[in-house]
Amino acid sequence: MPPAGPAPAAGLRWLITGAGGMLGRDLQRVLAESGETDVVAATRADLDITDPVEVRDAVAGADIVLNTAAWTNVDGAETGEASATAINGLAVRLLAHIAGKRLIHVSTDYVFDGSATTPIPEDTAHAPINAYGRGKAIGERAVLDSGGYVVRTAWLYGEHGPNFVRTMLTLAATRDTLDVVDDQEGPPTWSYALARQLVALSRAAVAGDAAPGAYHGTAAGSTTWFGLARAVFEEAGLDPGRVRPTTSDRFPRPARRPAYSVLSHVRWSGTGIAPLPHWRAQLTEAMPLFLP
Repeated sequence: MPPAGPAPAAGLRWLITGAGGMLGRDLQRVLAESGETDVVAATRADLDITDPVEVRDAVAGADIVLNTAAWTNVDGAETGEASATAINGLAVRLLAHIAGKRLIHVSTDYVFDGSATTPIPEDTAHAPINAYGRGKAIGERAVLDSGGYVVRTAWLYGEHGPNFVRTMLTLAATRDTLDVVDDQEGPPTWSYALARQLVALSRAAVAGDAAPGAYHGTAAGSTTWFGLARAVFEEAGLDPGRVRPTTSDRFPRPARRPAYSVLSHVRWSGTGIAPLPHWRAQLTEAMPLFLP
C-alpha cells in the first residue's frame, strides 16, 4: 500500500488512547514504520479516559491525540447503556474539552439509522440506531463542537483481536457449510489501512491542510457479510460454495444493526489524502496476516 498524505512533521508528539486494541496496535505499527519516536501508547490500564486528572496529564504536551478507546460491546450497550455512554460519550466529551483541535476521534456508522440506500454524506444528521450509537453520537458532537476531527469507520477487521475475517476462518476449520447474512451491506475495512489514514489526517491537520470536522474512514465499494465471507474463503483457497446466504432474522441480536453502512468519502478531497482503496484490494493485502 503506497504512503498516504503528507510526510512526517518534525517533532510531533503523539498520544494513542485505547492502544491495546486492534486499531490502537496498528496505529503504533504505522507510526513506528514512518519513523515517529515520540509516541505514548496508553492502554486502558495506563489511562482511565473518564478521569479528568489522568486525561489532563496525559494530553498535556501532545500535538495529536488519537482516540481509539471505546466500549465496543454493541449488544451489551443495550442493557448497560449508562456504562457504554460513559466511555463512548462522556469520556470523549472530556477528551474533546481538554484536547480540542488536537483530537482525532474514531467513531462509527451506528450514529446513523442504516436506512440509506446511497453512500451516507459526512454531514448527515445523527439518527442513532441503538444504545451504542446514541453514546457515540454524544461523543461525536463534543468533538465537532470543540474543533476536533471525527473519523467514522465500519466493518473493521485486523490482525489483532476478534473480528469477522478471523471468525470465518475459524468456523471454516470446523464446519462444512456456513450460513451468513446477506441483507446487510457495508464496506469491509482493514484496520491497518485505517491506521495509515488516521496518521495521514493527523499530519494534514497539523499542517493546516485538513479542516476540522467529520471524515469517513472506510474502504471503497461495498458488499454483504455473505459476500465478505465468500471473499475470505476465496482468498484462503477454500471453496466459497460452502458459504450460504441467509437473512438477519435468523440471527436475532439485542441491538439493531444497520441494513446499510456505506459511507461517502467526499471530504477527503482537498486534503492531499486519497480515500481508502477498494475493500477487496484491502482484503487481499491483509489476508496473509490471517493464514498459517
